[in-house]
Amino acid sequence: MKKWLCMLTLGLAGCAGVDVDTYRNEAPPLRLEQYFTGTIDGWGQFQKRDGTVVKRFKVVIDASWQGNTGTLDEHFRYSDGSTGRRVWTITAHPDGRYTGTASDVVGEAEGRVAGNALHWRYRLNLPVDGKVYEVEFDDWMWLQEDDVLLNRSVMRKFGFDLGEVFLSFKKRDQ
Repeated sequence: MKKWLCMLTLGLAGCAGVDVDTYRNEAPPLRLEQYFTGTIDGWGQFQKRDGTVVKRFKVVIDASWQGNTGTLDEHFRYSDGSTGRRVWTITAHPDGRYTGTASDVVGEAEGRVAGNALHWRYRLNLPVDGKVYEVEFDDWMWLQEDDVLLNRSVMRKFGFDLGEVFLSFKKRDQ
């Protein structure tokens, strides 16, 4: 019984995840309003949970801010030749939170920045083979030197991992 209880406790603790404040002393500091201004190029891929890469893509983001509201206009070109677009409206709140909306986001995305990291969560209507699935994204970004931003997103449905999206972003010289 003790062994089973210990394993259950460890398993549940593993589900809690990392708090973004873990990165509060990491540099360079991520300031969304500064990083997501101008043109940003990104390269990424989606991997199924077994590690198989099923789709690669390039994204170009045209980003701007007016006051505490940012617009990220994302243009995707996928390895199969298809294209896509998502326009985010991001709001910076005085308490350090960020919220965001886009036409394919269900409700509102929520996130927080600490140090060099952003933790961002949202639900997305994802079209796959003629059907649309509502999936959860648990999204992490970490700013590196030289204006490189690394991104790892875990995609879930009903609490089960479907796969991961890996991205690297690079700001263009302005």
